[in-house]
Amino acid sequence: MLPDSIPTVTITGRFLSPDGRPLSGTIVFRAPAQLTFPAADVILGGPVTAQLDAQGQISATLPATDAPGMIPDGWSYTVTESLSGIPAGRSYQVLLPAEAPEVDLADIAPTDPTKPNYVPVRGASAYEVAKAEGFEGTRPDWLASLVGPRGPEGQRGPAGPQGETGPQGARGERGTPGADGRVQSVNGQAAAEVTLAAADVGAVPAAAAGAPGGVAQLDDTGRVPTTQLPPTAGAVASVNGKAGAVQLTAGDVGALATSTRGAAGGVASLDADGRVPATQLPPATGARNTWSPQALGFQAWTCDPYTVSNPVAKFLAPQRLYVCGINITEPTQVNRVIMFARGYGGVPADRFAAGIYREDGTKVTGTAAPVSLDMAGQTAGSPPQMINNHIGATAIAMPSTVTLAPGRYWVTWVLTTGSTSDYAYFHVQNESPVAAANFFFGTPFARAWYLNGQPNTPARLNQAEAGVLTDHDIPIMAVALA
Repeated sequence: MLPDSIPTVTITGRFLSPDGRPLSGTIVFRAPAQLTFPAADVILGGPVTAQLDAQGQISATLPATDAPGMIPDGWSYTVTESLSGIPAGRSYQVLLPAEAPEVDLADIAPTDPTKPNYVPVRGASAYEVAKAEGFEGTRPDWLASLVGPRGPEGQRGPAGPQGETGPQGARGERGTPGADGRVQSVNGQAAAEVTLAAADVGAVPAAAAGAPGGVAQLDDTGRVPTTQLPPTAGAVASVNGKAGAVQLTAGDVGALATSTRGAAGGVASLDADGRVPATQLPPATGARNTWSPQALGFQAWTCDPYTVSNPVAKFLAPQRLYVCGINITEPTQVNRVIMFARGYGGVPADRFAAGIYREDGTKVTGTAAPVSLDMAGQTAGSPPQMINNHIGATAIAMPSTVTLAPGRYWVTWVLTTGSTSDYAYFHVQNESPVAAANFFFGTPFARAWYLNGQPNTPARLNQAEAGVLTDHDIPIMAVALA
């Protein structure tokens, strides 16, 4: 939509073949250069292509070629016709002055094939000529000045002499005698006594009505009599061994009632993904009487920290995104990402971010913005050395609770703002260029890696990108539902 301050001209046209069929193709309008309109703060450029519609018509609204304040001025449009069935389309110039807001191509396009390219130049109007000759007044004043008083009626002239009578023309030849008005033939039969049958007039013989191989009759109600209808099959005598007004139940047809769907002793239902909901599955089986993430308040963890030794404290590097893998074996709800702090006193200026990602790198959830954390190990009832040394689980809340379907996931953690000695974390010690956690076969899935220079959790992850590193001490992380 052009600004209202730019005057425009709507140009239309219709293109037909010589037998009146609509043509197809395009009409392209090109200005000689980019057009600048300083008053409207806009620059226009490029061709305008008008596509012929099903009626062979086009319509385009273009800036007037004499728009005030336009840079450059004094130019014309180049019109190029590309029409189906016309291999060499025309190209010519046209002016579109603002005083004619609507114009048809048929009125301005060149019609002389020996002059395929010209620019119609607008001449001065009669009123403008009169103004140049000294007339003073408006256009209505000038139009009124053209009408003078009615002159006197002239005298009637004398009647002219009567002309001479011309000679009589020659008598024409006698025509051939016409028919005497009698019927010559009926339906192609020429005889003194014509007798027509039903077939001669495209009719069905009356004897065929109701006869085998003929046509059916209609009774007084407009229906075919039952005597002319084919025999019907016998009526239903019983359904599933029941006669009369039969009412069948699910058991009668060897089915289960809908009320058994999802009910105890019935059948399991399927969710929108075609799977049995977790609420209808039996408890997951595994090793009995052992420590699991659920036994300690988590939903899943990267590893059991019980056997991990940490002779030297390790601290989070600012803006380093730590990525650790977890494995989900059943639909699991989570809303917290947790890291095991070896010492964090709750620095007020520090900010952290966390997220959860699918194996394909897409993000499941994450913090909307970096958050602060309270000091670790302050849960009431914790051992004194955990409280005094600020050791324990530090949790970052997700925006909402999400359900993780079975599969492999990454959890991430980044100290977005802070120093290199603010947060000490429990870790799996690593002295190799690649941590032992990255042990897989088949489809690659690195369980421990990191990215530097990350001010927040990214939109997606890719373990194969150039900046991925695996030579670190791995933090111990988990997910939970609070």
